[in-house]
Amino acid sequence: MRQKVTVEALNKFMQELAAAARTPGKVYFTGGVTALLLGFREQTIDIDLKLDPEPQGAFEAIAVLKDRLNLNVELASPDDFIPATPDWRECSRHIAFISPVEFLHYDFSLQALAKVERGHAQDLEDVASFVRHGYVTPKQLRTRFAQIEPALLRYPAVDAHQFRKTLEDFLADLQRHD
Repeated sequence: MRQKVTVEALNKFMQELAAAARTPGKVYFTGGVTALLLGFREQTIDIDLKLDPEPQGAFEAIAVLKDRLNLNVELASPDDFIPATPDWRECSRHIAFISPVEFLHYDFSLQALAKVERGHAQDLEDVASFVRHGYVTPKQLRTRFAQIEPALLRYPAVDAHQFRKTLEDFLADLQRHD
């Protein structure tokens, strides 16, 4: 069993991944790593990331680092589960630049929507934290949902009507408790 990811372990992973990269590129973190870096959690199960553009040598480095650092690393991002918006890169937030790699948080609103769609308790708590700490607003989530809704046809596992209802129910419940 792999160890939990802490800020210290993540920083070591970032340093070593950047050191192994042979070309510039970007690493977008999502899920538990974002919650960890924003201070919502003290640890997470794995490092979920998307490479775009992929730094040469990143996949080779990940294969080595996951074993050497004893961490779970997953190539996963919100656009694996829900549609991305054309501006997701511009809406992603900078974390660090460790030459030649830039590390970013994948667009917070799309992370939140993917978590709402999935509906796990930890995911919903993360989304509540996103809202409470001002990283996203209910209005932004509704706007982003409206932007992706037409493209949900390309995600047959997602029921668009149910997804909208789940989002509205979640936001109403959040408003009642805050």
